[in-house]
Amino acid sequence: MKSVFVTALACLGLVWGASVAVAAENGGDEQEVQLFEGDKAKGAELSGTCVACHGTDGNSSNPQWPKIGGQHAAYIHEQLMAFKSGDRQNAIMAGQVANMSEQDMRDLGVFYAGQSMSPGLATEESIETGGKIYRGGVSSKNVPACSGCHGPSGLGNPGAIYPRVSGQHATYLEAQLKAYRSGERDNTRLSKIMTAVAENLTDAEIKALASYMSGLYPRGAE
Repeated sequence: MKSVFVTALACLGLVWGASVAVAAENGGDEQEVQLFEGDKAKGAELSGTCVACHGTDGNSSNPQWPKIGGQHAAYIHEQLMAFKSGDRQNAIMAGQVANMSEQDMRDLGVFYAGQSMSPGLATEESIETGGKIYRGGVSSKNVPACSGCHGPSGLGNPGAIYPRVSGQHATYLEAQLKAYRSGERDNTRLSKIMTAVAENLTDAEIKALASYMSGLYPRGAE
């Protein structure tokens, strides 16, 4: 089984609105860091409790845990808030955020958004099926193209708080799509959108899609 980068072509011509510029590279988006209200230095201090699972720069070594380095600050903040409120269930994360203030979560978001997400790899077997779903959806199942929200390069949309998926662990992406499909992850802002997508995908399609997204490599990234 070979693993490859999937270079996203700018000629796809997909346009999506954003109040913050999306980084067209693998590194963190400093413009987003500056526009989102948070203290990067304080976030760095707070990140000490996150290192065990997510690594020093937000790139977790365990594929079951998400990479958060280079993820959008607003999305990180939103998910931490969801863990604290109970809208998103995870025993480990609930304990981590129990004593955090909202500002702490903003500071962490800014810190991790300023880091770089390491690139992922897609299996060759996933490119055809996963690529078709990501770029064009599955019309026969009313599944929309993932690129409509997450962008042709998988960099997401910080203005709409759609997360970056390029470079993310395929194992984690697959687990989250299945969680949306089963209803396990059903009480957050994006749940209705994502459930409508995932509930019409088979296990094989989800696996291929997750691998393809992981291997998306923004054009111009080094």
